[in-house]
Amino acid sequence: MSTCTTASLHLDEPLAGTAATARTWLLLEQPGPWGAKALTSSHLDPALGRALEAAAQDTGVRIALIRRPGRHADFGPPAERHVYAAHTAPGNVWLHSAMTSDPEQLLNLDFTALGMGDHHTFDAALGGRSHTGDPLALVCTNGKRDRCCALLGRPLAAELAASGVDGAWEVTHLGGHRFSPTLLVLPYGYAYGRAEAHAVKEILQGVREGRVVTEGCRGNSAWERPGQAAELAVRTAAREHTADALSVVHTDGEAPRWEVTVAHTDGRVWRVVVAQGASLPPRPESCGSALGSPARMDVVSVRELIPAVLALPC
Repeated sequence: MSTCTTASLHLDEPLAGTAATARTWLLLEQPGPWGAKALTSSHLDPALGRALEAAAQDTGVRIALIRRPGRHADFGPPAERHVYAAHTAPGNVWLHSAMTSDPEQLLNLDFTALGMGDHHTFDAALGGRSHTGDPLALVCTNGKRDRCCALLGRPLAAELAASGVDGAWEVTHLGGHRFSPTLLVLPYGYAYGRAEAHAVKEILQGVREGRVVTEGCRGNSAWERPGQAAELAVRTAAREHTADALSVVHTDGEAPRWEVTVAHTDGRVWRVVVAQGASLPPRPESCGSALGSPARMDVVSVRELIPAVLALPC
């Protein structure tokens, strides 16, 4: 049976520049089944889900539900739930965790401050603190969004958990069903597609060492799609793997063409031209959808800029 993932893989659709955009992620544990719009179609109180959606709107915070890999029978609401918040912008990357018996406590968060990278609101409202365990490996498994996420994501999440990856969680939605299994790694916020267990373990080891694995990478969620593609292109050109070494500092233009400025913490700067193209021939963006030509981010050029003081004639 043909799926959106087999079509995407067969057509060698590029991964770079396809990650979901969020500077801050807020994750709430919610066991049991999830619907297509999980915040309002799971066993979480739908009124709370709607209130959280409204509170996070236009703040840079993306909320998702998580659950441990395995069977998802309904055993009623858990006595306590894990809650995580992570900010992914280089220079202020952090991951904090908390436990709560009352998920309505999340409404006490200052979502604007959280989106700007201030963790104090999370710590004050939920008793949060810096996460000291393994990095989080979030695998999309929401089959109600797309069957590929369940068929391919759930076995990956289960394999990771069975092999001792303590940070393995299932997550409601990461976008890009056709790249399943899809994965988000926190705290740095890099997303991956077509993930396999052995590669995920390498990615997580890199996170522990402060490195980014670029193979299979869709981009950093801190940036918009042109910036994601540009940053990955600079990493490849400069052979730079340090996680927080690069930042997207400016993006000029609009679709279908941008000039993206990427800066290194050592002072180097690159100008990257990114063009939006259409993926051809047409393919389904998700299972059961009509054929379409999803946008792709193509890097046209990568140029390191010479500092003005060095460019002056002798």
